[in-house]
Amino acid sequence: MDFSTAKTAVLDLLSKVESSELSKLVQWLRVSNELDECCTDNNDIILKSIAEDLRSCLPVEAMVKSEPRAIQKMQKNPEPTIHVDAFLYDEEFVDSLCEEGKMSRNYCLNCGSHNTSPLGFISHSFSTMELKFLFHHVLPDLTGKVLVDVGSRLGAVLYGGYLYSSASQLVGVEINADFCQLQQMAITKYHFKDRIQVVHADICSQSSLLQNADVIVMNNVFEYFLDAEEQSRAWQCVSQHTRKKGALLLTVPSLQESIERLQFSIQLNQWVEEVPLDYEVYLGQDTDADALKQVHLYRIL
Repeated sequence: MDFSTAKTAVLDLLSKVESSELSKLVQWLRVSNELDECCTDNNDIILKSIAEDLRSCLPVEAMVKSEPRAIQKMQKNPEPTIHVDAFLYDEEFVDSLCEEGKMSRNYCLNCGSHNTSPLGFISHSFSTMELKFLFHHVLPDLTGKVLVDVGSRLGAVLYGGYLYSSASQLVGVEINADFCQLQQMAITKYHFKDRIQVVHADICSQSSLLQNADVIVMNNVFEYFLDAEEQSRAWQCVSQHTRKKGALLLTVPSLQESIERLQFSIQLNQWVEEVPLDYEVYLGQDTDADALKQVHLYRIL
């Protein structure tokens, strides 16, 4: 049954509900999580299984000693901030960790008092919800296309692309050897080798890959891992080699926000055009509209 037919059937059903009961039914449709089970498929279960495997290999904060710059950057944040990997931990899981005392959503302004303030959370990965948004609502049909994830970290975009799209090749470029090893572990265990490849390299050494990619994904990719000069160099490389007309560039945050604080000048309107996105989509009870609005899509001119 397609959308139009299903919509007609639902409206027909609602028209038969007693008027005194209709508001109850509509409220149930709005808030019940029973419908979320209808939206869960085997691919969601596989992603959860991958997340469980990766969680067992990492500390709770999902950061490793081989990324000291990112750790230092977070520690210097004016507002106390912790890293909560959105692929590994959904809201329900974070709640359970808080209940167990392994994580907190707040920090004490005066040690020992009840004067607390919310901690800042940051993630360098997309959540499963965000991955479904990307591959079901943002990106077009990727049949025969090559997707490159710059800074693939734990590989969430690669696994999501494998399960939720028909991309012929998904390539992760990751400079951290520890994360490359974790990705390879998951790729091997879940038999993803036929379409996923992980390259242990600096993106500036992968000009050919950038030139040939149909889709490039960049999620919080440079700010926490490179100093300002290195960020400018990396963006210079990306903008210089990502020139395939019609190719898509998906970023979090926007290109303007990423580049404006750097000593790097580029005429964005001569390089890309932003593609309007519909953020008003329902992806389950935990749909985070604010997180979705951080996603920006551009087409190479």
